[in-house]
Amino acid sequence: MGTIIVTGVPGVGKTTVVERAAEELGLEVVVYGTEMLEVAKKRGLVDHRDEMRHLDTETQREIQTAAAESIAAKGRVIVDTHGFIQTPEGYLPGIPKWVAERIEPETVVLVEADPEAIAARRADDETRERDEEAADEIDEHQGFNRHAASAVATLTGATVAVVENADGQVDEAVADFVNTVE
Repeated sequence: MGTIIVTGVPGVGKTTVVERAAEELGLEVVVYGTEMLEVAKKRGLVDHRDEMRHLDTETQREIQTAAAESIAAKGRVIVDTHGFIQTPEGYLPGIPKWVAERIEPETVVLVEADPEAIAARRADDETRERDEEAADEIDEHQGFNRHAASAVATLTGATVAVVENADGQVDEAVADFVNTVE
């Protein structure tokens, strides 16, 4: 069995679902953004994670590749990431071909929620410096993530599943996630 990639827009509750599901499955969670941050910090490019999306796309691609190689060396893990990252130049694929082919996922799981609920969660989260997005922009972003999951599946033969993380129903989302990958 291979690696599981999990995507979701910022504020969807993906990390909460992933961490609890990983505990039940006995798997390690590797946060792709953290792997990228370590690469970027070593190169002296950023001080914190939220700065990375403001780097030029070529630099982000180089960082993505180095992080994917690091993850691939870890064996079967759950990779917590984003399908697309909003940048000043537009949406940048979080799992482009060179990343997907290095990680070789067995499954891509999309964690989704109602865009209005996501907007409210973001507004209440004081731990991150997030760009503001209206519900229709969040909905668009979730759509791009679905396209990303389809592309990764086409390139690698992975399956794709959607886990709904509705407000107050994280236990159900975790159970759906576990059932999907077991």
